[in-house]
Amino acid sequence: MLSLIFLTAVFLFVLAYIKYGGFLKKHFQLDNNNQTPSHKLYDGIDYVPAPAPVLLGHHFSSISGAGPVLGPIIAGVAFGWLPVWLWVVIGSIFIGGVHDFSSLVISIRNRGRSIAEIANTYMSKRAYHLILAFIWLSLVYVLTVFTDLTANTFKLDGGVGTSSLLFMLLAVGFGISLYRLKMPLKWVTPIFVFLLFFFVWLGQKIPINNIPSIFGDTAKTWNVILIGYCFVASVTPVWILLQPRDYLSSFLLYGSVIGGLFGILLGGFTLNYPAFIGWNAKDLGPMFPILFVTVACGAISGFHAIVASGTSSKQLNKESDALPIGYGTMLIEGVVAVIALCAVMIIGRADPLVTQAPLAIYGAGMAKFLSVFGIPEKFGSSFGLLALSTFILTTLDTATRLARYIFEEFFNMKGKRMRYLSTAATLILPAIFVLINIRDASGNIIPAWKSIWPIFGATNQLLAGLVLMVIAVWLKKKGKHIWFVVIPMFFMLVATLWALLLVIIQYKFSAIGFIGAIILFLALLLILEAIEIFEIKRHTKRILKRK
Repeated sequence: MLSLIFLTAVFLFVLAYIKYGGFLKKHFQLDNNNQTPSHKLYDGIDYVPAPAPVLLGHHFSSISGAGPVLGPIIAGVAFGWLPVWLWVVIGSIFIGGVHDFSSLVISIRNRGRSIAEIANTYMSKRAYHLILAFIWLSLVYVLTVFTDLTANTFKLDGGVGTSSLLFMLLAVGFGISLYRLKMPLKWVTPIFVFLLFFFVWLGQKIPINNIPSIFGDTAKTWNVILIGYCFVASVTPVWILLQPRDYLSSFLLYGSVIGGLFGILLGGFTLNYPAFIGWNAKDLGPMFPILFVTVACGAISGFHAIVASGTSSKQLNKESDALPIGYGTMLIEGVVAVIALCAVMIIGRADPLVTQAPLAIYGAGMAKFLSVFGIPEKFGSSFGLLALSTFILTTLDTATRLARYIFEEFFNMKGKRMRYLSTAATLILPAIFVLINIRDASGNIIPAWKSIWPIFGATNQLLAGLVLMVIAVWLKKKGKHIWFVVIPMFFMLVATLWALLLVIIQYKFSAIGFIGAIILFLALLLILEAIEIFEIKRHTKRILKRK
């Protein structure tokens, strides 16, 4: 039964890529005769054309992170696996895929500009500054959550930390081999992929378990190291670290996807967890709207639009690559989310694992799926955690670079040296959040990621709704149909505004409640701005008809 449920999701994703992807490609009129920004504005740092497999790896690695794993597991445990499965499949095909693809295409049609700059061109200066502030705050949450998640993973498994550090050096070597030594991609890929998986094994042999602790916690030491890594990754040329690292890391996720896929199909696992538990979860709240902000990256995520219009659009080699990179990667991420959900399906509701962190559930699930091939469960669990941590790291370096772009845009900072200042300014708040001790309502110290997650989920999904609104404005001004964007836009705005209100009510006058109120205020201003633009257009049409 588990294999049938999984195969059904994969079949629907493949069918959607062929049929709905074909509709999107035709509607946006992709044409390889149009020169992309990576060629037109080539600068060797940010605007660099990349082969489709390399860019697909970068984009996929950047948008995945922990989102398609944590969200489905948290929601699956709370509400049952069936509502999550339905949301992941329907959301990826008709909402998330459209959001990601459209963001990428309208960016390459506007010189690789960000969604905020496009809002400036097609909406107003006020909308431009509002969405810049909104995106920057969203990226600060992304950096805080994923930095702390990675640090806690390294603390849990020192071998994963070792493999990750070795992988960074490997990525630099790959970049030099490909772009400076001009080695063919088809030759250099198998060599470095072999080394990548060798480092997975080597990490478990020489784990970093005795790292000095800062403020009495080794996780905080890892946080400092990761913040430093984010700074370096943000200011270096994309060819030396960002592109090669993301391309190589994609093979880890491909490996985990393939391993999970065949493990599910061949393992003969039974369904043990309930398909449906209830409309209201004790720890989360009502299924609507909480499900739709808890499961983010596996169905739709506003962060994807920032990646698509921030880095990927500056590296797209030709327009036809937009379909596999924009729409295809969202569907692959849907597969990752379903695999993570399968880790919930195979455990019983009374299993002690249910009460543990989502990372533990995912690691245990991957260990069981890979054990079908005779792989020891300890290695399988570490491999799953390394794949997840690797993708969180790619999210971190991409998010830092994107936040740097946004900061420079907002303050109109010019010059290559400004990237050092803008990067430092971006990392100040995440560094503070991950180093201080944060307590829950009972006074217990909790991880930074756990305290930030409620506002992060609501903000991220609200950003997706606002991005769909910008896309609708762009399409309308181009004289194109907008129904396939407007319907998802309304759904996401209603669900996320409602969820944000619940967060504000729950946290009241705390820091999270205050930040939530600011986010809600910015979002309402942007929505009013879009309504005003459409009203002005209708009014203008009426005047022209009278004449």
